Amino acid sequence: MAKLTFVCWGNICRSPMGEQVARAWAERSGLDVEIDSAGISSEELGNPIDRRAARMLREHGYAPGDHRAKQADRRLVDESDLVLAFEPLHLARLQRLRPEADHIHLVTDFDPNSPDGSGIPDPWYGSAADFKLTLDAIEAAMPGIIDALRVLDGRRPSTDG
Repeated sequence: MAKLTFVCWGNICRSPMGEQVARAWAERSGLDVEIDSAGISSEELGNPIDRRAARMLREHGYAPGDHRAKQADRRLVDESDLVLAFEPLHLARLQRLRPEADHIHLVTDFDPNSPDGSGIPDPWYGSAADFKLTLDAIEAAMPGIIDALRVLDGRRPSTDG
């Protein structure tokens, strides 16, 4: 079984949103995959998903889950088959944990319409509209992420983008 991990700053907004969206998409795709999330920072350790992120997930048909923030570490990177960061800063921090790892990428790397090297901005300081933009960006990357998980699972990628 493949393991996918999303990583953002504090693990209370973007990465748990990515985790729950990916969980729903993987289930609909019939993939048996473990999905997790973590943060680069330790400042939110143990905190639940941000209420605005949870609300956005619920409003769009995703369960927010029973989330508690945790910090990304070397073991988490090693145990994951695919690690997806939300910003270039997160990517750089993860690559410092495991410089030789080739399975660490940006979420936006899986969206063919996203500029190379772009990230998904932190909605924490913004409004509900910013959380919606985050959700939209995650969903835009999901077909590519699901295809990558299919490859990890030994299946062929879909052709119905």
